Amino acid sequence: MSRPHGLRRKAHFLGTKIKSLRKRNQLTLEDLSVRCIQIDSDAAPSVSYLSMIENGKRVPSERLLEIIADIFQKDVHWFFDESLDDEAIDTAPRAPVSGMPLEPGFLFSESLLQLAIPELLAQTGTTGRQFAHLLIRAHQEKSQNRFPDIERAAERVGNKQFPMHLDDVFAIARALGLKIQWFDNDVFDDKGATDRPLKTLVRSFFDAPDTVYLNRDLEKDPTRLKYDLANHIGHKVLHDGDGARAPQVSGGRVTGRRHDGESMNVDAKDILYAWRDFECSYFAAALLAPKTPFRQFLARESYAIDAGNKVDLTTTLVMRRMPSVSPYPHWHYFDAYPPGNLRAVYRGNGIPLPWGNMTLISDPCQHWAVFRMLNTRSTKPSSQISVLRSGDDKRLYCCQSIRSKDAAGNPHVLCAGVDLSPALSAQNIDPQRTIDIIETSCNRGGGTAPIPAEAASQLRSISKILNIGWIDQGADTDATIICQRSSSCPRDKHCLGEAPPKLKPQIDRIREAVLNSGS
Repeated sequence: MSRPHGLRRKAHFLGTKIKSLRKRNQLTLEDLSVRCIQIDSDAAPSVSYLSMIENGKRVPSERLLEIIADIFQKDVHWFFDESLDDEAIDTAPRAPVSGMPLEPGFLFSESLLQLAIPELLAQTGTTGRQFAHLLIRAHQEKSQNRFPDIERAAERVGNKQFPMHLDDVFAIARALGLKIQWFDNDVFDDKGATDRPLKTLVRSFFDAPDTVYLNRDLEKDPTRLKYDLANHIGHKVLHDGDGARAPQVSGGRVTGRRHDGESMNVDAKDILYAWRDFECSYFAAALLAPKTPFRQFLARESYAIDAGNKVDLTTTLVMRRMPSVSPYPHWHYFDAYPPGNLRAVYRGNGIPLPWGNMTLISDPCQHWAVFRMLNTRSTKPSSQISVLRSGDDKRLYCCQSIRSKDAAGNPHVLCAGVDLSPALSAQNIDPQRTIDIIETSCNRGGGTAPIPAEAASQLRSISKILNIGWIDQGADTDATIICQRSSSCPRDKHCLGEAPPKLKPQIDRIREAVLNSGS
């Protein structure tokens, strides 16, 4: 590449364009430096040198400019023109739920809600613990799964060490005055309210003020052992080890309904335990995968959900940690158990729920990757591009799913995904047009079909910019149309055959008949 005349004169403007691109894609100077190292470590700049380039104090080399152009999927010559055609883009995630108007206000006063909620839960068979998990999830999604106070607490204890080995975690536990006791307890069947018993294993628990009890079965799985110990360290640091928390269990009941012997009342202890479980889990993830070094690690691994295998981290931890550290905020994740339950859910990108974690759904859409994976034997990650239809709303998602087993031996599927529309908008690409192109192709193929070349090229470009490799993998496979309920299938060719007719309620029919007879 030959340098255009007057490049030094344009250095400040060139630096401004690089800075604009970086900010537009929510990357720090450190993030951009890491991305450059991935492509060409010899030509990659330091953070300080990047800063000088952005401020017009240095001129990037031809090779470095090529690297930056590749990262942001721009032609090199774009950096030399004197137009800034990128207008501001709203990158905030869509609300996970639309919410409901709390009107009239007096009916939603604190005193009335305190009276009504226990009765509501009792009549629907929902436990206080389940209700607490729902509130915690809403809090997670509103906060984009980012809790800096817990991050700082974990960093103070772990000093941002990454990777952290099992011996390191034991050393931290000893430094905090924790005692370790081992116990033997085998897997047992917990049938619950279903015909399919679920294997259950009590992995560990905390006994106040300073004793952690660990199941010897964890010695066979150092990654889970490391997580459990880090989880209890979190209880010691955040709650002073008062013992007010539930044991760590794999498997167990997942139907989401109240079982025999469970209280019909909302127990404050259940709500406290649910919140503390969340805090300790988040702390453990932040301790074992501190934000900055883990973010750099994921960047090097292109956000593969099985990347934790390289640093002795569970896939569950990696998947749940991604939304907290990624510069791109539009994430979701699911942890699905057969026959039809989402044990863990995060919807920071506003994705509608196909299943629930309260009750079993009778007509879920079976075309979601996370559910199809339940019926496979493969343990390799699988990527999918999906057009999600919810009424008139159309969204474009890419996810990566993997089939795994929990510590008790139960099969389940882990899935992490992103909403692609904000990324397309950030590159001045009309997401609705891209969605329509893919949906049209899918409908021609009966609901699933290859992605047309134009849309596939756009997705590969987005994959490069976000550095999420499985978006590129998804672009090479068939896309599919998905929805929330198969009975309301939006495909041109209904996936269950002929679509059932939509019947008006009898009351509405009577009203219309009366009105028409009087005219």
